[in-house]
Amino acid sequence: MDRHTDSSLPNGAPAIRIEDLCRHYHMGETVIRAVDGVSLDVRGGAFVALLGSSGSGKSSVLNLIAGLDRPTSGNVLVQGRNLAQLSREELAKYRLHTVGMVFQSFNLIASMTLAENVELPMRFAEVDRAKRDGLTREALARVGLQARMNHRPSELSGGEQQRAALARALINRPQLLLADEPTGNLDSHTGTEIMNLIGEFNQQFGMTVVMVTHERALAERYAQRLIFLADGKLVGDEANAPAVAGFASQGEHR
Repeated sequence: MDRHTDSSLPNGAPAIRIEDLCRHYHMGETVIRAVDGVSLDVRGGAFVALLGSSGSGKSSVLNLIAGLDRPTSGNVLVQGRNLAQLSREELAKYRLHTVGMVFQSFNLIASMTLAENVELPMRFAEVDRAKRDGLTREALARVGLQARMNHRPSELSGGEQQRAALARALINRPQLLLADEPTGNLDSHTGTEIMNLIGEFNQQFGMTVVMVTHERALAERYAQRLIFLADGKLVGDEANAPAVAGFASQGEHR
């Protein structure tokens, strides 16, 4: 996997820019302000954690960065592209080539083997079959699952499923990894293994990571920047020196 760079961006431009972002929902006459005027920049190669209690808006912000939802108002710019101005087809290509996503629930397809699950994004991207086979083996080897590639998700532990989901998220070599509570369904030991892998990808390949979590201790252990949300608003933004050795080398300088 090649190291990612932001050479296409103007010098000093952020990889992610969020401008006065709002996402409001209507339930009868009640307005739910899931995201309510959030603005922030994230530079390329940073590891950022979005923290807050349930209902704080952190997952809504992540979904807007992923292009899975559209804002009520405001802008989300990723590498200079305003997601609000992209068509549905353009957003699909953006998610396929620019973004990798990891969720709490793994989201593997039960009827497929691990190899087939990991290969799937490359099939959508119309990567040549011979090349897909080699890249799938490489990706599964990187997360320690080369011996399990022909197993189905039901035959694996939760940690193995999340490692496979991580391999799938990274198979098209995205520049941005979005992780929504990636350790939420795992025990502490397995969660640490997954977080170490995410941290290694951030460090080795310069991949920008935005992680949603409600666990401050987890964020402080790995992230270079802690962003706090409450009631859809940004209420705190702190630089952090990760506790895990080596993960602080890039830092998040704003």
